[in-house]
Amino acid sequence: MGNCLASSAKVEAAHSSRTPSRVSKTSPSSVPSNLSIQSYCEASDVSSLPTPRSEGEILSSPNLKAFAFNELKNATRNFRPDSLLGEGGFGCVYKGWIDEHTFTASKPGSGMVVAVKKLKPEGLQGHKEWLTEVDYLGQLHHQNLVKLIGYCVEGENRLLVYEFMSKGSLENHLFRRGPQPLSWSVRMKVAIGAARGLSFLHNAQSQVIYRDFKASNILLDADFNPKLSDFGLAKAGPTGDRTHVSTQVMGTQGYAAPEYVATGRLTAKSDVYSFGVVLLELLSGRRAVDRTKAGVEQNLVEWTKPYLGDKRKLFRIMDTKLGGQYPQKGAYMAATLALQCLNREAKARPPMTEVLETLEQIAASKTAGRNNQSEQKRVHIPARKCKVQMGGAL
Repeated sequence: MGNCLASSAKVEAAHSSRTPSRVSKTSPSSVPSNLSIQSYCEASDVSSLPTPRSEGEILSSPNLKAFAFNELKNATRNFRPDSLLGEGGFGCVYKGWIDEHTFTASKPGSGMVVAVKKLKPEGLQGHKEWLTEVDYLGQLHHQNLVKLIGYCVEGENRLLVYEFMSKGSLENHLFRRGPQPLSWSVRMKVAIGAARGLSFLHNAQSQVIYRDFKASNILLDADFNPKLSDFGLAKAGPTGDRTHVSTQVMGTQGYAAPEYVATGRLTAKSDVYSFGVVLLELLSGRRAVDRTKAGVEQNLVEWTKPYLGDKRKLFRIMDTKLGGQYPQKGAYMAATLALQCLNREAKARPPMTEVLETLEQIAASKTAGRNNQSEQKRVHIPARKCKVQMGGAL
């Protein structure tokens, strides 16, 4: 269900959507492309949960409301253009209003604001991903997972109703013009919350592999608390003595772990790699893949790796929009953590519980260091080198 963001600066929130397109692993693109590469090593595992549930069982979840299509038409003012929040491959997302007690449609401006995602009626794969999202979010509840309120399945219509995330997506704040740059403390807050969400999924009684962790799938509420959205590609983790799940390779270029792209073997460590990429985006303010850059700078991981383990050179890849306002020790700890997450050997990557612990230590050291001017002072960047860096960012 991929990235669902309107290009307009008026976008109020971003709720993800995806229609994966089959692409070459090396096909050029000006933005990160979705992957849909059939695994050639092992047969695809078609189960979504350890004990697959029927469509009827999924849709009868007591935690979700089954909306009638007319209810959602009324809630969104008949899907009017001025209710549009975002648009992507999956379809469009509209702002709507419902009564917070009865969940019936209410007048615009009254009741509870929701985001209504409307699937384009264009194939079985879209329905499968829609149903997977209903399945997982109907069962999983955590402060760092977006709340699914209900759904609509009526004729060819497939819709999902979520809580409204007023600050939109992390992608919107990092890469799009308009929003105020995120401070270091907010970036760490987002990283910690997202890590909590992934850790919850990985350590659930029946492990869940998110499979599409990226900046556009991290939504932010009014206080910049992050929540993972878009569970259309989520998969149940391996069970018994199995070490991985074999499946069709799907996700987003630049974020997908190299061993998963190469073999279709999916593990929780695939999510850890993706987290490392997003952590780099938080540090650098650059996209995972940016074809507008030259040479090695097109690929964020390849460009940043030589600098991540060097305290003296780390400033060269830090986001200039931070204005040097970040703790040097904390930035280096975060860079070192990103490097560990991006290890090409999946087994060498830390589990998300350790990632979360390290991020919490970084945040704690920032707070504890407020009386230490050397820790919290403005990072000094030599003028000559700063010009080089800023020129590379244009």
